Amino acid sequence: MRKSVLYALIAAIVVLVGLAVALFVGYQRKSADYANLKTAEETSRAGYAEAFNAITEIQDSLNAISAGDTTVRMLSAGAQSELKVTEAMRRDALERVALLNASLQRNKDRIRRLESSLKKSGLQVASLERMISDLKEQALQKETYIAQLAGQVDSLRTTVTGLQTEVQQNQETIRVQDESLEQRRSELATVYYVVGTKSELLKMGVIASKGGLLGIGRTLTLTGSYDESQFRPLDTDRETVVPTTAAKVQVLTGQPLSSYELKLTGDHMDLHVLDAREFRKVRHLVLMTK
Repeated sequence: MRKSVLYALIAAIVVLVGLAVALFVGYQRKSADYANLKTAEETSRAGYAEAFNAITEIQDSLNAISAGDTTVRMLSAGAQSELKVTEAMRRDALERVALLNASLQRNKDRIRRLESSLKKSGLQVASLERMISDLKEQALQKETYIAQLAGQVDSLRTTVTGLQTEVQQNQETIRVQDESLEQRRSELATVYYVVGTKSELLKMGVIASKGGLLGIGRTLTLTGSYDESQFRPLDTDRETVVPTTAAKVQVLTGQPLSSYELKLTGDHMDLHVLDAREFRKVRHLVLMTK
């Protein structure tokens, strides 16, 4: 009887120990599972926060690629309103488009890396996936916009070339007009003069001795048939003095007396133009020195 009770007690103890061991093992497993779950939850939370921050940064960067970009918009408006768009301005627009395109490419790379990182981590959150999908769509829209800007800048190249050609043509027209005006002014303002003694003027055929008898009483007259190479030009708009080396000078041509004066300067006489408009009504001036 006592042995059977002892055996029953031992069996009960064994069962209790087995239950205790089983409970302990179960508790350890539960604790480990809980710790792993908590770690996974913290990892997911950190991954979500990191992904959300990255999405926010990409969103801000894409927003900076504004449809109202002032640089290209200003140049485009200038071209349409026929303002002068310079080559330097066009280069600025090209640089601006290049910067926008580089920014877009960096954002597209970040979106791809973010998407790949989320797949590897196994973090699947519907809200993050929607935001990434929105970012892809915005990046595509910005790419289209930048392509349009590049087209506008390319049209500015044609505009600049056209303006440069127009400016060159206008400058050439103005130059020709200025030369024509200067030539006309010079023609109107220039008289031609010759200075010489009686014998020199006779030899040049500027004057002739006529009349008289046996060389007596002959008069000097202008032949009117001049060798222009023997005369010097005088632009009366810029020059008003005809110099000579003689102390006595006689004006043989018909310039109005009020339009000039003969003035002794040291030991020689010079002709000074007083009224250029009146003086040049007679296009040739003949001075005979004595």
